[in-house]
Amino acid sequence: MKLGLQLGYWGAAPPENAPALIAEAERAGFDAVFTAESWGSDAFTPLSWWGASTSRMRLGTSVVQLSARTPTSAAMHALTLDHLSGGRFILGLGVSGPQVVEGWYGQPFAKPLARTREYVSIIRRVLAREEKVESDGPHYPLPYTGPGALGLGRPLRPITHPLRADLPIWLGAEGPKNVALAAEIADGWLAIYYSPRLAPMYDQWLDEGFARPGARRSRADFEIAATCHVVVTEDRDAELAALRRVMALYIGGMGAPGMNFHADVFSRMGYAEEVTEIGRLFLAGRRDEAAAAIPERLLDDVAIVGDAEFVRAEVRRWEQAGVTMLLVTAPHRKAVRAIAEAVR
Repeated sequence: MKLGLQLGYWGAAPPENAPALIAEAERAGFDAVFTAESWGSDAFTPLSWWGASTSRMRLGTSVVQLSARTPTSAAMHALTLDHLSGGRFILGLGVSGPQVVEGWYGQPFAKPLARTREYVSIIRRVLAREEKVESDGPHYPLPYTGPGALGLGRPLRPITHPLRADLPIWLGAEGPKNVALAAEIADGWLAIYYSPRLAPMYDQWLDEGFARPGARRSRADFEIAATCHVVVTEDRDAELAALRRVMALYIGGMGAPGMNFHADVFSRMGYAEEVTEIGRLFLAGRRDEAAAAIPERLLDDVAIVGDAEFVRAEVRRWEQAGVTMLLVTAPHRKAVRAIAEAVR
């Protein structure tokens, strides 16, 4: 089992201890460090700034949002960071949700699967640098010939030769069609909420993608990086109480009524009634009650919280379910060390 340190995206200000966490993670044997973006800090800049102090860990985005930049722009970021890191970059991509895509980026959210497929295809062509990059669209036509075009655009190849044509691309995915697409066209799956209990269901989704003509990978060389709240503690109840508040936000407050992809994940896990109640309470402003409504078994499905022996046993269970990397957060260096020691 590999470990990835998830720094996420910033709140009101940059996290002051990120460099210390990264240094401790590299010393402790973590495989990678990841950054994210939502509608504040971007993912690439912090990764390049903080990643400059690393020498071994892979540097990844989990995730950058498709609608934030064109596929050729994302490819430019990726090939640049790959060069600067000596071939250690992982490009993690995700579609986000309609509230962010249409509200913040001013882009249409429709057809996320088709957009993802086209986006990744263009990035692959940029990185291959075998020919000038052209695309018939319909989502990212190159050259652009639509309304307002001057008709002067021409196909181009990147000036800079990419370090790796096979730079790994991982996809953030939650639903069955998205997961199957990741297995078909990507090198890894970034699972935001994964439950080992449901591994047979995930395997069906993945196998559908692996079986498609031209699939890029097989189960043998495909990475599954699962976000997991791992805490080594003797006070399990206190940690679960804190986790409940975070989960209430994602289940009840992320997305719009009727279109919350995180809530859908937990409904598929068998918590449809609980999800409805959590959403009702959260949207009514009763956030403490929403948190209290989250059952402990739901938390145990997606998190590992307990003493070192318990954590070690649970990590083995996640590994047996097919997970190759756990993406974990840590508030301080001591927590980074505790996780590494428990897992190793």
